[in-house]
Amino acid sequence: MTTASPTSVDPVPIPLDDDPGGGVLSGRFRALTLGIVSVVLVIAFEATAVNTAMPTAARQLDGLGLYAFAFSGYFTTTLFALVVSGQWCDRRGPLQPLFTGIAVFGVGLLVAGTAPGMWVFVAGRAIQGLGGGLVIVALYVVVGRAYPERLRPSVFAAFSSAWVLPSIVGPLVAGAVTQHLGWRWVFLAVPVLILLPLVVMGPALRRSMGVSPAAGEGGEHPVPGGTDFDRRRTLLAAMAALGAGLLQYAGQRRDLVGLLPGIAGAALLVPAVLGLLPKGTLRAGRGLPTVILLRGLAAGAFFAAEAFIPLMMTTQRGLSPTLAGLTLTSGGLSWALGSWLQGRPGAERYREAMIRGGFVLTALAIAGAALVLVPGAPVWVASVAWGIGGVGMGLAVASVSVLMMKLSAPEDAGANSAALQMSDALGNVLLTGLAGVLFAALGGGALAAAHGRAEGAGSPGAFAVILLVMAGVALLGALLAGRVRTRS
Repeated sequence: MTTASPTSVDPVPIPLDDDPGGGVLSGRFRALTLGIVSVVLVIAFEATAVNTAMPTAARQLDGLGLYAFAFSGYFTTTLFALVVSGQWCDRRGPLQPLFTGIAVFGVGLLVAGTAPGMWVFVAGRAIQGLGGGLVIVALYVVVGRAYPERLRPSVFAAFSSAWVLPSIVGPLVAGAVTQHLGWRWVFLAVPVLILLPLVVMGPALRRSMGVSPAAGEGGEHPVPGGTDFDRRRTLLAAMAALGAGLLQYAGQRRDLVGLLPGIAGAALLVPAVLGLLPKGTLRAGRGLPTVILLRGLAAGAFFAAEAFIPLMMTTQRGLSPTLAGLTLTSGGLSWALGSWLQGRPGAERYREAMIRGGFVLTALAIAGAALVLVPGAPVWVASVAWGIGGVGMGLAVASVSVLMMKLSAPEDAGANSAALQMSDALGNVLLTGLAGVLFAALGGGALAAAHGRAEGAGSPGAFAVILLVMAGVALLGALLAGRVRTRS
């Protein structure tokens, strides 16, 4: 197989599978692998740091009622950026959207870190989402174009491995900074890390993708066979983002005033999703449609639950921000293990079983985390459960990514990568938004006033319902896993 989308000045297709047999750190791929892993490293550190600092930030900004928005707002704007990035990659190659996304991501961090109130904070997270959406699709396209098929599982395993160090260091650093300097510095310090991929790895990444300095300020030249931006898809992406935002707003209000934006949000979101995702995705059509759907179910269930665990640990068990953040550390470490396992030689024949098993482990982990709400249960139960969930997510998510690449023609890599990430973002938006509605409806808003007076203040039932609902979503993914196979 060869790619028809080179990005060098000389438009000669690059034979991806005609490689000398080296690994992802062999001479041919070393600079590229280090470059893209450094980007993932920055995103991973930001994610682990934000999870640790978010409960404190929301309380100090008097915005605990908007807690879920701080997470789902990120993924709402990501919906739009994913489609733009997919088209940008297919037209111009992945480097322009990659570096633009990194810069926008940094701006969002600065806005969030200097926010005077919760709504500005949510706006900063939304700007981060724009940058993150541009970046993640570009990274997937880089993998699809630059690596032979036999190396792609190892690359996705490297992505997961990049979360190991941030998972260990992130909660410790972010917790200490939050307690001693303030939560704002968690956001304001992360942009410094962006200099690593932008300055140090940038030139190596460009050389590895075959971009000559003669390309000038624009970087890459148009991809042979590339098309102009599809205005219809861009409009649908905007509709999806706006619709998701309106639905979240309506869910937070839960009154007659919120009914109209709720209806408008659904009217925008449903046709947009149908137009953006592969045909048959919402009904779990065999092959690629189910692969795309499973990504959304996995990400939505796991991260919606994860968003509320630090808040649960601080309000229900009286843990400090540092210790609450460390509860999630085991998940980052074991995710790398699960991803490494799916990339072992001979694992391809068990791809479907690994996806199903990954979803089952994720469901058990989410339900197991709820055990800390039982009086007398040790707090380390949540950490053990999240370690199990990390293995499950590593197996399922990396396997889904490998299958997406395998089922995609080279010219469709950008569009299908965008669809995969859009499913991821939609799952996060809808399920985190649902968790926010459940949290508010079941008395979670009372936590703002009650926290700090007594351990266990607030409504433990709100957390229990959220976790059990997300465990059920993960079990649904396990039931659908068999549909990743296409009929003969």
